[in-house]
Amino acid sequence: MKTMKYKYILSVALVGTMLGTTSCTGDLDTVPIDKDDLVSEVVFGSDISAYEESLAKIYAGLVIGGNKGGDDEQDVVGIDGGSQASFIRVLWNMQELASDMAHCCWNDPGIPDFNHISWAASSPWVKGSYYRLFYQINLCNAFLREASDGKLSDRGCSEQVKARVTQYRAEARFMRALMYQYALDLYRNVPFVDENSTVGSDRPQQIQAADLFKYIESEMLACESDLADPVVGWSDSYGHVNKACMWAALSRLYLNAETYVGENRYTDCITYSKKVIGAGYQLEENYGDMFKADNDHSKEMIMPCRYEGEETMTWGGMTALLCWGSSEFQEETNAKGAWQGVRAKSSLYNIFTRENDMDKDSRRQMLRTDATTSFEITNEANFVNNGIPVTKFYNVYKDGSKPASSEAWTDFPLFRLGEIYLNLAEAVLRGGQGATKAEALGYLNDLRKRAYTDKLAAPVSDSDFNLNFMLDERGREMFYEAQRRTDLVRFGKYTGGDYVWPWKGGVAEGKAVSNFYAVYPIPSDDIGSNENLKQNEGY
Repeated sequence: MKTMKYKYILSVALVGTMLGTTSCTGDLDTVPIDKDDLVSEVVFGSDISAYEESLAKIYAGLVIGGNKGGDDEQDVVGIDGGSQASFIRVLWNMQELASDMAHCCWNDPGIPDFNHISWAASSPWVKGSYYRLFYQINLCNAFLREASDGKLSDRGCSEQVKARVTQYRAEARFMRALMYQYALDLYRNVPFVDENSTVGSDRPQQIQAADLFKYIESEMLACESDLADPVVGWSDSYGHVNKACMWAALSRLYLNAETYVGENRYTDCITYSKKVIGAGYQLEENYGDMFKADNDHSKEMIMPCRYEGEETMTWGGMTALLCWGSSEFQEETNAKGAWQGVRAKSSLYNIFTRENDMDKDSRRQMLRTDATTSFEITNEANFVNNGIPVTKFYNVYKDGSKPASSEAWTDFPLFRLGEIYLNLAEAVLRGGQGATKAEALGYLNDLRKRAYTDKLAAPVSDSDFNLNFMLDERGREMFYEAQRRTDLVRFGKYTGGDYVWPWKGGVAEGKAVSNFYAVYPIPSDDIGSNENLKQNEGY
């Protein structure tokens, strides 16, 4: 159970000084940060507390949409801060709704476009994701400008404070690089700003994907020595990034390098996957326990987005993942509401039908086929008996007891060991060196044996261990964890007609879509306000 709360929520005075009087952003007035949005010398002195609170705001931006619970005093104005600018919720939509995993019956602007893969540069969700990423990047830039060695010395900071801030700087650098990694995946060529960028009204230049990839890689490697060593399971530093988070991020980056920049980096993927594995993380004994309210104690968790009940109350993030399912399972999952919006497509169910003894796979059992009369979505606007309800995330402890409230207490696993096993296995199949095929198959079967109620039925044979199987297994293991679109693009299965799923292309049976949809557009607002930017092809 949760025994310590990470200090997420900042004082209004600190946030106002840190990012201007409103602490909000309008369009891309956030890139670069305005001269009036700099962190004040009044805030940062010789005491550690302001540095801790400023770093906490960086982490908080991945969880809530503003400076207070309930997404109050929202970070990004002009759109819904709790949904369209919620880091996890909008990322989930862009990765899962826009894939063979999930479908949403709501008609909110931009939602049907995800279902159909038909969005445009004016989408409020695309805009919200883009501005959230750059809001986070500018938080990191602001922190790094004010946490330099020179400024720490000028303020008379003690050696103890300097040492602590050195680690905090590494965390901020990693978080900035991670936000750029998401920007690379979603948008490819984006504006670039760092702590050394000109402060004022100058619009940033656009960085190309190849250069952004190199920057992300170099930043992560450069901050490694100052990051804390890995800590497995719960500790007082839980929620802070450490070396293992960086290794996991590089594992994912290198796995997708050929997609992003045409470089084969599968050997590097294996190298960094093995660094994570060697740090002592362990698979959760029961698959479903990885997604429960005490997963902060899980030895599988590498990097969480932390949720702490009322303190991190939001209409995005884990609240959405818990609430947008069926009212039939609201009490079972201890969700605060039942929005009846999202259900699985039959294509997710079909991924399970392609394995042996699928009903012995506990992951398949999260697809509540008993609660629908139609696996197919025949009426997009109707939730009931159109598609399959899913119960993957539970706001319940492993022992069956419940937290203090129905607000979300379950952490979202941004990186977990299960993904690292899959990354290594795929990289081996793609020709990477540093692990044998037998070793890779062993990790894959460890995941499957963990998932199966009958361990003897779980293993896959060497003859079946191929890339087609890997894509399916990633779907079975990682469904609803905001990664599927990236996987489909990497496997060349996203836009074309050789793999279609219900409502892809806007028709019930699915059809091919144009190849340019493999990358999202830069929001039209930013294209219109920054002459240095060139829109992605097709938009």
